[in-house]
Amino acid sequence: MSTEISIKEAAKQLNISAQRVRTLCRNGELKARKIGNTWLVNQATLEKYGLRTAHKVAEDHPAYKVNNKKPIALSFFSGAMGLDLGIEKAGFDIRLACEIDKFCRQTIALNKPNTALLTDINHYSAGDIREAAGLEKNNDIDLIVGGPPCQAFSTAGKRKGFNDDRGNVFLKYLELCFQLKPKYFVIENVRGLLSCPMEHRPHEQRGPDFPDLREDELKGGALNFVINRLQKSKYSYSFNLYNSANFGTPQVRERVIIICSRDGQRPPFLTPTHSETGEYGLSKWNTLKTCISKIKQHNHLSFPEKRLKYYRMLGPGENWKNLPVELQKEAMGKSFYSGGGKTGFLRRLAWNKPSPTLVTHPAMPATDLAHPEEDRPLSVQEYKRIQEFPDNWDLAGPIIQQYKQIGNAVPVNMGFAVGKLITELLNNKTTKAYPGFKYSRYKNTSDQEWKKEFKERVKSLKEKKTAAHSA
Repeated sequence: MSTEISIKEAAKQLNISAQRVRTLCRNGELKARKIGNTWLVNQATLEKYGLRTAHKVAEDHPAYKVNNKKPIALSFFSGAMGLDLGIEKAGFDIRLACEIDKFCRQTIALNKPNTALLTDINHYSAGDIREAAGLEKNNDIDLIVGGPPCQAFSTAGKRKGFNDDRGNVFLKYLELCFQLKPKYFVIENVRGLLSCPMEHRPHEQRGPDFPDLREDELKGGALNFVINRLQKSKYSYSFNLYNSANFGTPQVRERVIIICSRDGQRPPFLTPTHSETGEYGLSKWNTLKTCISKIKQHNHLSFPEKRLKYYRMLGPGENWKNLPVELQKEAMGKSFYSGGGKTGFLRRLAWNKPSPTLVTHPAMPATDLAHPEEDRPLSVQEYKRIQEFPDNWDLAGPIIQQYKQIGNAVPVNMGFAVGKLITELLNNKTTKAYPGFKYSRYKNTSDQEWKKEFKERVKSLKEKKTAAHSA
């Protein structure tokens, strides 16, 4: 039988007034029953309401239930658990999630209450993690997955790389993986990791009047550092830049995924299930219409009236460039005369294509994600469908935090592709290869191509220094 508590106790737990609790009971937001003039509140629904609205804190806790029949996976920088849902779908038991963001932690606690929950990765040793996950010292870990914060490597911003505090947790993640010694571990990150230097020299400090760039300051220096650490640790690896649309996600979203293997054998690439126009006999990319056309309930932000004026003139797949020239100038203001494609301004999504990459706020002027026909941004429910989260996946916090959690997530099918590959490797199954397959929109993104390019940069740097010394 479910535990029931008084209005007074419920108010104390949520840190709100008793009158507010009564209102929540009357509105059905809390499961409760009334006996005479007294309300009795269901404790379980109170817990969920508290987590969802941030009135209760998601505390650290160990794994409450474990499945010893499934391969074991540990998750770091778990976010809203998109990658983890895909890994789980492939047959793994996600024993532990580690996440510092308050709202993501509450989302994890709401949906996966039995999974161990930890906070800041910097606070834990390998022994702490084993204990929280219910693992003995001799228990083998099959898989560790993590997407260390990507802002430090993003193609936007200051590109500080490993000199950014967020880059330091990247190094902590690597060290924990080496200490825990899983059979496989995965690093997921943004495209910027391929070109981010280990140390960033400001552009105003480059040129003939300044010293030559050092190797760590070259494009790709950060990833080269990671590769060197992997090689010293005896983990083999492969990586590529993968477009999620090639795995069935109705969204063009590109992420670097590094697969690392303890057995010393170079892992194969992920196996695509879709291709843009059906190449290799695969299914064509899924479109926006396949996933959001039948949603009935929507929670969403709103566009300001000054933008709605122009949206009412645009159809599916159109943006500001489809307005008459005079209206383009009026709508864009000074931005009309600036460079760049500016395709994110006044952008309605197309029904017959995958969504562009979801952002953390669908109503920012330069990255609008407007519904193909309705005069509004995409809703939270549409965000979840595009990122392939279950409809019943509870998201904690205010609406802007819900957008942020889903916008930052790895699409579930991309996670499934990772989990499926690791499962095949664990079971010594042959993986299907597609030689020449175009995994992303960019060139030279695989580990072999990337290493060749980086070596050429290093060679060019050395030749330049030799020539300078000879002069």
